[in-house]
Amino acid sequence: MEEGRGGDEAKFENSEEEGNPNSSSRRCNGDGMISFQFMQKILAEILGTYFMIFAGCGSVVVNQSTGGTVTFPGICAVWGLVVMVMVYSVGHVSGAHFNPAVTVAFATCRRFPWKQVPSYVLAQVLGSTLASLTLRLTLDGGHEHFFGTTPAGSCAQAVALEFIISFYLMFVVSGVATDDRAIAELAGLAVGATVVLNVLFAGPITGTRRGA
Repeated sequence: MEEGRGGDEAKFENSEEEGNPNSSSRRCNGDGMISFQFMQKILAEILGTYFMIFAGCGSVVVNQSTGGTVTFPGICAVWGLVVMVMVYSVGHVSGAHFNPAVTVAFATCRRFPWKQVPSYVLAQVLGSTLASLTLRLTLDGGHEHFFGTTPAGSCAQAVALEFIISFYLMFVVSGVATDDRAIAELAGLAVGATVVLNVLFAGPITGTRRGA
């Protein structure tokens, strides 16, 4: 997940393999990587990342293009809401990672298979790239409306805040996604609220658009 439910997904795959005597042979032949279920996961990651970046970055561009009608708190709310909606929409399909950092973190903790990491990362990059291209083609804004993330404060401040909010985000994601004692139904709400808080207090200094 930005967000994902990597633990539940890994457990499901393990139980599925234990109950199917042909799973070992499929693993050796690599069939599992091109199965219909796996393609569903990849498509879910592409679409989830696409809509997240489209809505989040789109709110920034619209705000710049219309003289601040969305407002900064509005941008924060859009990021949090789109993450929450996407987690609830496709979390049961792909785990709703939407972020290579989340995918690698789950794999490192053995809650997600390493063999699927490259495909997930490519799907996330593809989704975010397509969303950026869509915004560039559909929103008639000048170059200044598609700025990067240049820090407003010092580089030291930006690095420190980025480290803290990234740790905070991954702490929440890991807590709601890998601990069986957590309430799975509240995962999307918890991650969405974390994104809102991160962008709200760190955005003005770091220029962060963190949501993925």
